[in-house]
Amino acid sequence: MFSKEIFGERVKALRIKKNIKQSELGEIVGLTYTAVSDIERGRRTTTLEKLEALADYFDVSVDYLMGRTDNPKINK
Repeated sequence: MFSKEIFGERVKALRIKKNIKQSELGEIVGLTYTAVSDIERGRRTTTLEKLEALADYFDVSVDYLMGRTDNPKINK
């Protein structure tokens, strides 16, 4: 089951690992700073296109970002 909280936690952890700011991530994937902040806080989700862009940028699976698997490289 999808969890906004897990999604947000994973986006935040991956962003911090890459050592970039929320505003930088937003520019890379086409989101506003506020949208990235809201995602990381579990307040909102995003479009499928942005979800794919996040997964591509962080080189992880969409399933990992969505909390469907704990393995960043495996799709269900």
